[in-house]
Amino acid sequence: MTSQAENTNPNPQDRVMIFDTTLRDGEQSPGATMTLDEKIKIATLLDDMGVDIIEAGFPIASDGDFEAVSEISKLAKNAVICGLARASKGDIERAWGALQHAKKPRIHTFIGTSPLHREHQLSMSEAQVLDKIRETVTFARSLCENVQWSPMDATRTEHDYLIEAVAIAVDCGATTINIPDTVGYTAPRESAQIIEMLLERVPGLDQCVIATHCHNDLGMATANALAAVEAGARQIECTINGLGERAGNTALEEVVMALKIRNDIMPFHTGIDTTKIMQASRMVSTVSGFPVQFNKAIVGKNAFAHESGIHQDGMLKHAGTFEIMRPEDVGLTESNLVLGKHSGRAALKDKLQQLGFDLGDNAFQEAFVRFKALADAKKEVHDDDLIALVDDARTSATHDRIQLKSLRIVCGTDGPQEAALELEIEGQVHNHTTSGDGPVDAAFNAIKALVPHTAQLKLYQVHAVTDGTDAQAEVSVRLEEDGKIVTGYAANTDTMVASVRAYVNALNKLMVRREKSAPAPIKAAG
Repeated sequence: MTSQAENTNPNPQDRVMIFDTTLRDGEQSPGATMTLDEKIKIATLLDDMGVDIIEAGFPIASDGDFEAVSEISKLAKNAVICGLARASKGDIERAWGALQHAKKPRIHTFIGTSPLHREHQLSMSEAQVLDKIRETVTFARSLCENVQWSPMDATRTEHDYLIEAVAIAVDCGATTINIPDTVGYTAPRESAQIIEMLLERVPGLDQCVIATHCHNDLGMATANALAAVEAGARQIECTINGLGERAGNTALEEVVMALKIRNDIMPFHTGIDTTKIMQASRMVSTVSGFPVQFNKAIVGKNAFAHESGIHQDGMLKHAGTFEIMRPEDVGLTESNLVLGKHSGRAALKDKLQQLGFDLGDNAFQEAFVRFKALADAKKEVHDDDLIALVDDARTSATHDRIQLKSLRIVCGTDGPQEAALELEIEGQVHNHTTSGDGPVDAAFNAIKALVPHTAQLKLYQVHAVTDGTDAQAEVSVRLEEDGKIVTGYAANTDTMVASVRAYVNALNKLMVRREKSAPAPIKAAG
């Protein structure tokens, strides 16, 4: 099987650019709100793995989004950094204000063009929308040489009108024309036909990059994106794990690996280092609190698992009998070396590097201390245990105004269920004991007593990292307060400890969001 480098075709016409919108469209998933530090970590990894364009946020939406786009613009080494703006000068100026320090800035402006959007969302006539396109694309281009324009809900827009709108954007200086399937309505054949039609009927469009942005409402986002590429699109907008509103966006890992593995029938290539795909998937899953389904293509836990006797027999004889790609192609280690309490620093560092973690001295020392504690609690520490351990350490280190000091739970058939909790809050230790309808309810009641708040619990989710009764539990807790949604995460061999730490992590994030109060998020294109 050839490597990504061996697959690369030097013909620029065959190069497909990857536009990642995890930090913008992905974050619009309810509950997937990310902190500044989390966005920077994700953006740094995306930049390192070869993503061509990173849509870092929607600067007008909030001060937090502006700050994220601004900071990522300063830190990015290779990728184009993009900020989203509605069709208004205020939005575009705000986007440029956040992007102006980027080595490679891009303003992405959009307006709805379908009959439904013109009438019900914008209350504008066809002529008014066209005038707005002319005005705002021209203004964006006066600020930035790299301008992307999108007709929101393009796949439900009348073809003649779509052609007219795209032609105006091209004439006014847009360098990339994105065709969004905003509501996941189209199908592969139609997706290709729209691109072919525009290339044939819009003068000068062949001098622009054509992009495709698909949603997965009918489960066809990947197929629609690839069909658009075959028809002439050379930029795919996507997200890690397919994160996004409703059913999500085109998944980066799916389109990248499809182009790599089926290069025989789709002779296109990307610049993505596919060995970093699993690391990106795990990071986004941890930060967003959205677990990856076990049978998810490419990055799911079962994507390279074989239980059927026939499949196992074939795999033992030749891996190619039932696998079309190697696990290591997407960043999974070929072996699952088990560590234990006698393993030293060198073995742990080597294994973490294999798993894609490059930790500094202090972070590694913290990970080693946690590893030893975990190894004392478990006989064997597997790859997934280490990933959860490092992710949990990063989460705990980021927000520490409230810390768990101790927890004692009383539960069983003879109730009442009680929780005795001790928290360190702003450097002061406080404790409280209370009961509840089960141990989790009791523990969460104790937290509320020590840290009064009005946030509602929207999600409490537990899953085991590995098999066995000594498996670590990964817990996600989602809280909502006054429209602010945060997700906390923690992992521990004790499910109750993980649950309390996840809740505390969410509260720490909520405190940060309270301090950075901003207007409610604005829903954007795509």
